[in-house]
This record gives sequence, structure tokens and C-alpha cells, in this order.
Amino acid sequence: MANRRHQPKPKGDARARAKILTEWRGGIDPPSSARNIHKPDEFLTDLLKVIGLSEGIEEERLKEVWDRVAGEFVARHTVPESIRDGILILRVLQPTMKFHLQQMSGKLLENLRRELGTDSIKQVIFKIG
Repeated sequence: MANRRHQPKPKGDARARAKILTEWRGGIDPPSSARNIHKPDEFLTDLLKVIGLSEGIEEERLKEVWDRVAGEFVARHTVPESIRDGILILRVLQPTMKFHLQQMSGKLLENLRRELGTDSIKQVIFKIG
């Protein structure tokens, strides 16, 4: 049997291996695996606005607070239909109620902004139906 001597690997190979492993691991001290993990609430609102789905959330919130915003009498005779680009479409049951609401639209907008935020509603359009 031939006598095989164990020959140590040259030092250059060890350095190359170490360099490859360091690059593969992302550096000498690899970054934390949780570095790119975020909680949804950190960016969800902005994301929904970008893709145009935030209006649905605002509509739901509006329906929840409509009685407080409009008052009991007005709330019984109106239905908030939609919000698009800050414009609220408000369905009104009677022409006289539409006229009344147009006269007090400033106060209505003030109440809406107080409940939903200053940037939520910019204009109210009244529609009979």
C-alpha cells in the first residue's frame, strides 16, 4: 500500500473559501434576519391610498359617524353614497332637504372634517334619490 501523506491545503485556498463564505453570508457579521420585516400598520394606510382603496375605508368610517355628524333628523333623510377624491356624494330623499343641506353645507363640512380628519372631505355634492 502506498504511503499517502496528508498534505495541508495551501493557505490561498483557505482565504478564498473564507471570502466566498463571507460574501454568501452577507458580510462578517450578517445582518439580522428581521431587518426587512415590518408591521402592516407602518405603511398600510399609504399603500391603500396609492392603489385607490382608501375611499372604501373612509366610507365605512363615515357610515359609522354619520348620525353624530349630520344629526338625527338629517341622518334619517340622507344616505352618504360614496367618497371619491375628497368629494362626498350625499343622497337626499327630498328636494327641500337638499336645499336645506346646501344652505348649511359649511357646517356639515366642518362636522365631517372634525370626525374624519381635515383632508378627508373637501366638497359635498347633493343628489336627490
